[in-house]
Amino acid sequence: MSGHSRWSQIRRKKEKTDAARGMLFTKLIKEITVAARQGGGDENSNARLRTAIQIAKANNMPMVNIEKAIKKGTGELPGVVYEEVIYEGYGPKGIALLIEIVTDNKNRTVSDIRHILSRNNGSLGSVGSVSWMFDKKGIIVVEDSSTSEDRLMEVVLEKGVEDIINDNGIFEIITPPEELENVKEALKEANIKFTSANLTVVPKSFTRVEGKNAEQVLKLMESLEAHEDVQNVYSNFDIDDEIIKNYK
Repeated sequence: MSGHSRWSQIRRKKEKTDAARGMLFTKLIKEITVAARQGGGDENSNARLRTAIQIAKANNMPMVNIEKAIKKGTGELPGVVYEEVIYEGYGPKGIALLIEIVTDNKNRTVSDIRHILSRNNGSLGSVGSVSWMFDKKGIIVVEDSSTSEDRLMEVVLEKGVEDIINDNGIFEIITPPEELENVKEALKEANIKFTSANLTVVPKSFTRVEGKNAEQVLKLMESLEAHEDVQNVYSNFDIDDEIIKNYK
């Protein structure tokens, strides 16, 4: 998972800039609104909403924005009705792409996504064309310099954790979907802070990409993630860390 993991870390660093943070807030508001619409506005009984609120708070979103998004989802305030869609496709060298969308205009969004893909040597696929290449997992990101891999293993090892990836002190804890909440609670009880905890998908295998194709893959990922209707992009590319680190 090294290549895609590294890209995720660099993306998180980019999100700290003002422009990227504004886009992140837009996407988080959509997620909170959809979560509240589907499961209600009480975060104690709505795990998806609880996770979205935690991520929003971790990114310093004002509480007033969070509350407005919840009320728009529950119908207490007027708001846009969003639709969730997953597009499947391919990028350079045949890498697989799963693109999670939240949009108020599906026709506009699919046209935009198709244009981004075609401009970067990619294409849309049919439903089911690449989803079989991924598994659903829970991923918790810990960037707490006060902890260590040994300490993490001590806390979560018996909680169903499948793997802990250590990349320069940033840890990704991978769990089965059903164990995500248990691992989160174990970290909280141990006073280990985590920056995100989400249900996500990870590839079963990886496609090696090098040279100009690697740069084109990274450009495609960046272009997709910059679209305001794209919530998440998952892929199975494997690119050298140095190429990703030096990509601008």
